[in-house]
Amino acid sequence: MIQPGGPYAETPGPGAEPDLIVDSVTGVDLSLPIAGPGARSYAFIIDWHIRAVLFIAWFVVAALIYNGRWSLSTPADPSGTWFGFVLLPGAAIYFLYHVVLEILMRGQTPGKRMAGVRLVTRDGAAPAVPAYLIRNVFRLIDSFPLFYGVGLITTLVTRNHVRIGDMAAGTLLIYDRADESLLQHVSGTAIGSRLDASTAELINDLLQRWDALDVNVRSRLARTLLERFGGKPEALLAAQDAELRALLADLARGASP
Repeated sequence: MIQPGGPYAETPGPGAEPDLIVDSVTGVDLSLPIAGPGARSYAFIIDWHIRAVLFIAWFVVAALIYNGRWSLSTPADPSGTWFGFVLLPGAAIYFLYHVVLEILMRGQTPGKRMAGVRLVTRDGAAPAVPAYLIRNVFRLIDSFPLFYGVGLITTLVTRNHVRIGDMAAGTLLIYDRADESLLQHVSGTAIGSRLDASTAELINDLLQRWDALDVNVRSRLARTLLERFGGKPEALLAAQDAELRALLADLARGASP
């Protein structure tokens, strides 16, 4: 069911996590399962350990280079060079880890990927860069008082399991179902590199219902999706039904149409 006045609705199933329901151009609503506190915590623990290892590794190497000997000792009177070469890059690695990787990996980090989750907007699309920045600025509030106490509590009490950063940025975390609901038509690589979760679901839905749809309807939908990813309108108009289907399958596999 779609809530009046909005492009999406979250409808929890009996005994299950809520789903993000998104309108599709095919007329069939898409259901994206929202990740709960457990998946979020699992992803965070993995990412925290990766950040800690990277910070420690940088500090050790930089300190050894700065001291010029096998010593990690901090100078009695640290200079600006020590802060700029040893401390600040390590701090940047630690504090910018999430925002940089979420932008580069389109809504994921290594921890999120291992947990099988991905960040999306409330209409199922990939967030824009400002949303990632806002979400991570509010990480400072979510981390209070210790170990993301505020963030954990809000994910437990909010309907869509979002923390304050997600509320401010308009994002939420969904399960990345590349191996489950996208079947053979849409690969995890395609989602990660070219397609957001909502578009991937649209392509999967169209390919699965291809033979049941009227030829004019499926051709029109295929051209619309292909044009969205750079297909030339004049070339697509000349393409036959079988060619459009093949181009759509190529797009789903991450190839250029």
